[in-house]
Amino acid sequence: MLFFTSDTHFFDENLAHNMHFAHRNYVNASEMNQDIIDHWNKVVSPHDVVYHLGDVGLVTSNREGFTKLSAVLNKLNGQLNIIKGNHDTRDFFKFLEKNNYQLDNGKKKFVLHDVGCIIKFEHYQFFLTHYPLMLGISRNSINLHGHVHYYSINAFYNINVGVDTPESEYLNKKIEFGTPFSSSDVLEMLEAKKIDFQRRNI
Repeated sequence: MLFFTSDTHFFDENLAHNMHFAHRNYVNASEMNQDIIDHWNKVVSPHDVVYHLGDVGLVTSNREGFTKLSAVLNKLNGQLNIIKGNHDTRDFFKFLEKNNYQLDNGKKKFVLHDVGCIIKFEHYQFFLTHYPLMLGISRNSINLHGHVHYYSINAFYNINVGVDTPESEYLNKKIEFGTPFSSSDVLEMLEAKKIDFQRRNI
């Protein structure tokens, strides 16, 4: 199965208890980290593919910090396709590449993208980026993004898949914090956002 997420911000003490910009209510980053790991592994199996759209975590930019952050990523089920966010560094990507390994199914644990990537399913073309894109009028092109935390872009073709997105409210079920969105969740959010915008004549 395919899953999507963004802006986990592992080890970010400032964001762990930010109820305005990021909508997180944790005592500290350790508690937040564990919640994300637990909720992630409840739905993602070892053979699933997860697209993480950036801002993985905040650590010191040295071997010790990178080792600490990669240890958390190694606890997460699935193959991680990581798109570089504004808080992710090239040095961290190099560290992950150097310490990459093969999963039981023969796939690499980490697949790294500097800018973004494009995937297709259910007759849509999905542009996966950290920052929201302005796509213009394009019937079957959708942008999945992060970066804006508890905010929504005012265009139906932009779907915020961050862990703290307000667009999870378009779903008919409650998503636990840190749980990646399945491809079915993404399609449900997209259709509900379209209907919402039509209703409001946007």
